[in-house]
Amino acid sequence: MKLSEIWVYPVKSLGGIQLQKAKVTDRGLELDRRWLLVDESGRFLSQREYPVLALFCQEIVNDFLRITHRVNLESLDIPLHPVFSNDKSKIKVTVWEDTIDAFEVSSNTSDWFSKFLGFSVQLVYMPDKSERKLDPDYAITGNEINSFSDAYPFLIIGQASLDDLNGRLEVKVPMNRFRPNFVFANGDPFEEDNWRDFKIGNVSFVGVKPCDRCVMTTVDQDKGVISGKDPLKTLAKYRNFGNKVLFGQNVIGLELGTVMVGDTVRILSFRK
Repeated sequence: MKLSEIWVYPVKSLGGIQLQKAKVTDRGLELDRRWLLVDESGRFLSQREYPVLALFCQEIVNDFLRITHRVNLESLDIPLHPVFSNDKSKIKVTVWEDTIDAFEVSSNTSDWFSKFLGFSVQLVYMPDKSERKLDPDYAITGNEINSFSDAYPFLIIGQASLDDLNGRLEVKVPMNRFRPNFVFANGDPFEEDNWRDFKIGNVSFVGVKPCDRCVMTTVDQDKGVISGKDPLKTLAKYRNFGNKVLFGQNVIGLELGTVMVGDTVRILSFRK
């Protein structure tokens, strides 16, 4: 099996960036979900409630993250490696049940997003000092940390799994509906469900649990609207386990390193 796609989502719930190689850090791929949009209460925004977030495209341009609104074509550049000198300006933000220290990128940046969304938001950044611990029920050492992703640092999906789903759909969907970090080719449908220890190139990972899916999979990533009940409705017919619709595998990294498209994916053990 080969690694066929690598994706990062620097600002959580905005459009993804496809890469040819990426650094594996202690909290996910470098840059992945280190930024977050929050409302006035500090709660995270996602496409679950605001599918229009998909209309913000992201790209890396030199030392900046460029965000462009797909419809209005206005762009905003923010530094990839921001520096915040005053700890007193930290704010508390929440992602699900977790409360995390973060910094507002700038008032101008927040105003730019607020203009498009029609309500007041802030764009915040997770500094290196913020350590969001993983669920201890699934952590390996108990010291693993995460970015602003929902629960785990990485998500992997087999291309064969998507092909199997699309064979059951009237209208095929692209992989971006499921927002993986890694896609691999040449495997069997849904074999990633049972992976435990595996390597991508020379970097070691552990599969900890299949990923349960939500209404976000129904958001058309090009139009920023909910496109109907599929693919979630069809997935629920044959991928429903304990009232959870599963697609893809949540993953923890065991070491730092670099992964590249074309790397060999080697399975070392399976979950019991």
